[in-house]
Amino acid sequence: MAVPILTAVTGAAWEARLVSALDKAPGGLQVVRRCVDLADLLAAAAAGHGRAVVVSADLRLLDREAVGRLAASGVATVGVVPDNDEESERRLRQLGIDHVVTAAAGAGEIADAVHAAISRLAGTGPMPVAWIPDDDEATPVAAGRLVAVWGPAGAPGRTTVAVNLAAESAVLGKATLLVDVDTYGGAVAQALAMLDEAPGIAGAARAANQGLLDLPALARHARQLDGSRLRVLTGISRTERWPEIRPSSLEVVWNLARGLAEITVADCAFCLELDEELSFDTSAPRRNGATITTLKQADVVLAVGSADPVGMQRLVRGLGELAERAPDAEVRVVVNRVRESVLGPYPERQVRDALRRYAGAHRVSVIPDDPVAADAAMASGRTLAEAAPRSPARLAITRLAAELTGIDAPAPTRRWKVLTR
Repeated sequence: MAVPILTAVTGAAWEARLVSALDKAPGGLQVVRRCVDLADLLAAAAAGHGRAVVVSADLRLLDREAVGRLAASGVATVGVVPDNDEESERRLRQLGIDHVVTAAAGAGEIADAVHAAISRLAGTGPMPVAWIPDDDEATPVAAGRLVAVWGPAGAPGRTTVAVNLAAESAVLGKATLLVDVDTYGGAVAQALAMLDEAPGIAGAARAANQGLLDLPALARHARQLDGSRLRVLTGISRTERWPEIRPSSLEVVWNLARGLAEITVADCAFCLELDEELSFDTSAPRRNGATITTLKQADVVLAVGSADPVGMQRLVRGLGELAERAPDAEVRVVVNRVRESVLGPYPERQVRDALRRYAGAHRVSVIPDDPVAADAAMASGRTLAEAAPRSPARLAITRLAAELTGIDAPAPTRRWKVLTR
């Protein structure tokens, strides 16, 4: 039985020759529909008219989200580019299209690419050979770690932990990237007294969705703090902009971040619900997709909770939900604002005993409550290392950063300022 193929190369001078080559290709390929635009292509794919599609880089509105929707419909994607058009090939591959042929390719080569793409989508084919751009500047130079900072509802201190953990990693000499992916109330820019009008994560995600994000582009979006090894991708300035941070785009951002920084710290939102997927029978935006994707991609997830009865209860329940959403994640528990006034004598011991008993958590870090230092840092838009270097809370986060980076001795601290352009 012939394999049904869709095409979407409208406007290309070589479209007719390509269609003819597909029909004559070995392996039983048959072009069943020549789509006029992206909307026509997505509709045909959703209706089950094809098993693969051949698209050109100049197809209007083609982006990474569309490629993902085609894959969700069970349609493999093969890109076709004019001869010697490296820019078009780069864009298609950055959109997530691993199989690309030139317009001058023979029928056999095109058929091989189509069958390889179908097998890869079905999970039976080999992984495609990694594509590396010719320019050395865009080639990843390291395999960094992604640390996701998450916590349940109730403001347990996710942003405080994320900001200061990133700052301490940079102080320890690690090239660090701090990213705000909170789609409900990101506050990294405010915590560091940075203007949030910069594109930040939204700009990087848009570039990734259009196939335009590479390592130099990500570095341009991430603002570097003067005198440090810390870069910051600020969050969205208005919560209604959350559709700009798409899960498929974030996957690209995290892959590139591992090449830009040795440690990437992501400040995530609290919500892990999947209501969007339950409420729609078609592809729908997912507000919580950014958080869930980040947790699944992370090497380590720090689950932050507040050291009070309500906060501990939320943390215990949240750990169960976290295990469902990201079952393969390495989770470390961080309990913030630990104090005797709420928990009584030996609060650290009580926190660890409670989490071991009710959540089965054995790797627990505690951060003492230091409201004076926290207020001083927040009021001045600085980190604890700058505002209160001897704070017990700061020293606890320093120890946590040292454990995550594998470095024992902290380096001297210094004041940071945002580089101006």
